Formats: sequence, C-alpha cells, structure tokens
Amino acid sequence: MKKIKFSIAMSLVAFAVSANLNAQDTNTDNHTITISIPEVALVDIEPAATKNITLGFTAPTEAGQPVTANASNTTLWLNYSSIKSVADPTRNVTVKLNAVIPGIDIHVTAAAATGAGAGTLGTPSAQLTLSAVDQTIVSGIGSAYTGNGANNGHNLTYALAAGSGPGGIAAYADLQATATTVATVTYTISDN
Repeated sequence: MKKIKFSIAMSLVAFAVSANLNAQDTNTDNHTITISIPEVALVDIEPAATKNITLGFTAPTEAGQPVTANASNTTLWLNYSSIKSVADPTRNVTVKLNAVIPGIDIHVTAAAATGAGAGTLGTPSAQLTLSAVDQTIVSGIGSAYTGNGANNGHNLTYALAAGSGPGGIAAYADLQATATTVATVTYTISDN
C-alpha cells in the first residue's frame, strides 16, 4: 500500500511539475505590429497670404529704346511633401501658365532646396519660359518633405522679358499696352 501511495504521490508531483513547466514563460517572446504608411503627394506655394505677385515693365525715356522689365521677384517658395509608392519611385513638379500674354515671356527658376526638409528632395531644372504646356521644374522627388513656409523648399524667381529675347517664345511685335493682365501659374506634383 505504501508503494501505491508513493507511486500516486510521485505521479501527482510529476504531473504538477510538468504542468508547471509548460505554463512558464521563456526568456524570449514576440508579437506583431501592423504599420500603415499613406502615399502622399502635396504641393503649395508659400507664403500663402502673399503668393499673388505683380510684375511689369518700365517705359523708355529715350526714343528708340525698348520697354524694360522691372526687377525679378524672389518672394515665393515651392513646398512639397511626398511619400513615394512602390510602383513609382520618384515624382516631378510641373508648372504651366493658363494663358500666354502676347509679346511677353515669363521666366521662372527654382533654386536648390533649402530649409528644414529631409529625404530625397528633387533637383530643379534650368530657367523655364512658361507656356500653356506642363514643364518639369523639379524632378527626382522621392520620399521627402521641404519644410513649410517661406525659406523652406525651392525659392522661385520670376522675371519678365519682352518678346524676341534670347530663348524667348514671344514676339516684341505682339506687345499691347494694358493696365493689368492676370495669368495663373499652376504647379502640379505627380508620379513620373
């Protein structure tokens, strides 16, 4: 009887120890984290409150001289945020003018990105003469952000030229006197 009690007791101890061993934690453990990253393609011109600019010409004071363009404008900044997709590894920013103004070339140049941005910022093109056709002004944008507001991103320089100048598309003969003419410049960020 003692042997049976001893065997039962040992069986109970073995069962308890084995159950206890199976229930204990080990020196490692793990779990999963599900991560979601949205695709982003945003662009804007800063400072937003004063992004409408005025450019013009000065009349000559001597007969036989052409009109001359006033000073260029460097107050605007191109800002963007981009998270690229797997299918399209880079993006471009394009620019176009809604209407060509007869006799006038409108030039825009984007400087290299500066400020508080990070990531794969784009490379600006050379000076462009705006037209009604989209032209790439910044290329090779990956996952990046320029920083927000003035002094972040690409500084834009706008300048006017009367037609028939070097690299121009307008003709001086098409110039017409006008108090004000408004043109809209549109920037678009898109996949390559």
